[in-house]
Amino acid sequence: MHKIPTDTTQTGTAQLPQVTEPHNPGMALDMDWVRRVQANTSAIERRCATLPGRRSIKKDYQAAWLLKAVSLIDLTTLSGDDTVRRVGRLCAKARQPVNAQILEALEMPDLTTGAVCVYHEMIPAAVTALKGSGIPVAAVSTGFPAGLTPFHLRIQEVRESVAAGAEEIDIVISRRHVLEGNWQALYDEMAEMREACGHAHVKAILATGELGSLRNVARASLVCMMAGADFIKTSTGKESVNATLPVSLVMIRAIRDYFEATGYRVGYKPAGGISKAKDALVYLSLIKEELGDRWLMPDLFRFGASSLLGDIERQLEHHLTDAYSAGYRHPIG
Repeated sequence: MHKIPTDTTQTGTAQLPQVTEPHNPGMALDMDWVRRVQANTSAIERRCATLPGRRSIKKDYQAAWLLKAVSLIDLTTLSGDDTVRRVGRLCAKARQPVNAQILEALEMPDLTTGAVCVYHEMIPAAVTALKGSGIPVAAVSTGFPAGLTPFHLRIQEVRESVAAGAEEIDIVISRRHVLEGNWQALYDEMAEMREACGHAHVKAILATGELGSLRNVARASLVCMMAGADFIKTSTGKESVNATLPVSLVMIRAIRDYFEATGYRVGYKPAGGISKAKDALVYLSLIKEELGDRWLMPDLFRFGASSLLGDIERQLEHHLTDAYSAGYRHPIG
């Protein structure tokens, strides 16, 4: 089996999701840096168009990277009809994401997903169901998905989610600040949300499909990191356009620039529309090429997904049996 990157600073079984990267402390808003940021759309699209064809991963290598992808999934349910029982089933799947026989055969019996992501109301159910697993609960907050509720209520929602046991908070930014070029307002909003999160890690959802241009995506990424975001995330999953490779390239290069300037690593989370195992492999290849192996750990990279896990499980079973199973044999929740 091809060796996939593991974090030697973690304790216990390799690949269990344990946050090790310190909080991003942020920095003062540097408008000169923000204004210098540009995005060459045609060059970005050309680079991304070559990725699926240039990186073909087969057999044992593919199985190893798919197992890595499982460990990086924020297994998510964000539906209006969520119930305690549904969340409980999802958490059981997070603890045992792939058929036990498959994991035994692949010598990864203790593999789990990176986190479980739910609405605020479902935090207690998720915390109870994941107790003792080491899997963190992530909660979407700040008026998700539009982020247009009164600001003081958004801040209060963050505090209540942390108090309820969420270790990670996925906040949504006010898109109008980006579209109007009001970077000070975006910085101040993000900084206050960061403070409200306290000890919890904060993921800033940019809703990139609503930001108008790749240059806006790049600048918004940088401003959120300056204000203390621990992760930057593409989408809520509710927009008409969610995670794409061009947006991902822009965001992870902003992460690289921020790390080179400050020494602090910020995580990346593509979300929405990533449902096939082959797509996950392309994203992992992009991260490895642009940021390196350190970012291929759960504390610095996550997939925001629900259906992706089912397809990965089917591919792993095919790897062992040379036969594809029906999708209904791999339920998520």
